[in-house]
Amino acid sequence: LWRLGYCARLLKTNHFRTAASNTSFPAVWMPLAQHSGRIPGLFVVVKKNTFFTMSETVEDKTNPELYLPHPGVRGMTLLNREAFKRTMVVPALKVKKEIVHNVLKSLKQSVLQRPGLKRVVEDPEDEDSRFVILDPHKVPEFSLGESDKQVLKQLNVCPEVSKYHLELTYENFKSEEILRAVLPEGQEVTSGFSRVGHIAHLNLRDHQLPYRHLIGQVIMDKNPGVTCVVNKTNIIDSTYRNFEMEVLAGENNLVTKVKENNISYELDFSKVYWNPRLSTEHGRIVELLKAGDVLFDVFAGVGPFAIPAARRKCRVFANDLNPESYRWLLHNCKLNKVDTKVKVFNMDGRDFLRGPVREELSKELPLLKEEQKTAFHVVMNLPALAVEFLDVFRHLLVGEPCSPGALPTVHCYGFSKHSNPARDIQERAEAVLGTSLAGRCSTFLVRNVAPNKEMLCLSFQIPADVLYKRPCP
Repeated sequence: LWRLGYCARLLKTNHFRTAASNTSFPAVWMPLAQHSGRIPGLFVVVKKNTFFTMSETVEDKTNPELYLPHPGVRGMTLLNREAFKRTMVVPALKVKKEIVHNVLKSLKQSVLQRPGLKRVVEDPEDEDSRFVILDPHKVPEFSLGESDKQVLKQLNVCPEVSKYHLELTYENFKSEEILRAVLPEGQEVTSGFSRVGHIAHLNLRDHQLPYRHLIGQVIMDKNPGVTCVVNKTNIIDSTYRNFEMEVLAGENNLVTKVKENNISYELDFSKVYWNPRLSTEHGRIVELLKAGDVLFDVFAGVGPFAIPAARRKCRVFANDLNPESYRWLLHNCKLNKVDTKVKVFNMDGRDFLRGPVREELSKELPLLKEEQKTAFHVVMNLPALAVEFLDVFRHLLVGEPCSPGALPTVHCYGFSKHSNPARDIQERAEAVLGTSLAGRCSTFLVRNVAPNKEMLCLSFQIPADVLYKRPCP
């Protein structure tokens, strides 16, 4: 009963995102299975998204002003680093320099642990002594506890706590602390961004827009290697899957290099689609492929499915309608030395399926023998529209069906705002295909895109009665 109550709280706070191969299994058991690991026969995959978040600050309930920038920065829209300076009084111990290490080791629970701040500083009046800075949260009354005093007594150190004036500057504050101090009180602070090479990509809310250039500069300052910060200014265009963006800080250079699953890609982030949060999903699909398999990538982008598949010695047919994606796909195939293993096309997805895909399947499937293990996979990663393209598979081929094991497997991505997203995407696919997929498909939860909006992957072998049109006697 306690576990069920805990499970309900986990569901309510949405701490976990899980996916199971058995989509009909009640969703309420997923967090419980993760927590206890005691439900036999259920395998739950926990998705970890790859993106960067600003460090969280620990709320100080004894003195909320500790470690906060100067209150005068509230409402600042152009960054003035000097305005963040402030001096705070903190507890400190005066210690002979030769035993500083022993004191730090013995009082590690009470010594200041904040990154970026020195725990040991010189004593301007005594070159043989040092001040060991203590954590004001742990020593709020400028007096050590009895156990710490006993430790100091054994080290022959005076337990008297001094007051030390510690200067904090812009460099000492974390991103979230700076932004929380600048934005109007009570308003949400940007807590994360996507990193694409040297570019940090934000999706700012309306109330954050007046501060956008300051936010961009802070993120660039606090994240080494980031030299350009951009904000998306419109929704993704479903045709080419790119979006308009505004450079908030740094150089106006949106051609970048990224590395995903040990493979390098180059791209113009302003003209093609790239999402670092899909790294795990790219790897998951590629792991399903074996040497000699055939991959048809209908909406290939710059090659995050196609290129690693070619590296696994698969034959790859990759297509993208966006001329810029096509250009960078060719470039990345050469960059990774797989240009002889990938046939690249710049076509509409329907034309690609009805042309090169149908031609290849018509040629290959009749030649397959029972003992041959070649598998055919079709990846359709255009979540906004891919389900609508499934009708192309209806009677795509003419003739007698091949063996059931050789039927191509489709991995079709889609978005869902339904309360049961797995059932929703399956039913939509069935409506387009004109057949039931019950017991013949699996659904994988890729990621949460927005509140009440999920991205899923529906995988299934195309039923023979859908794929083939038998010739008229």
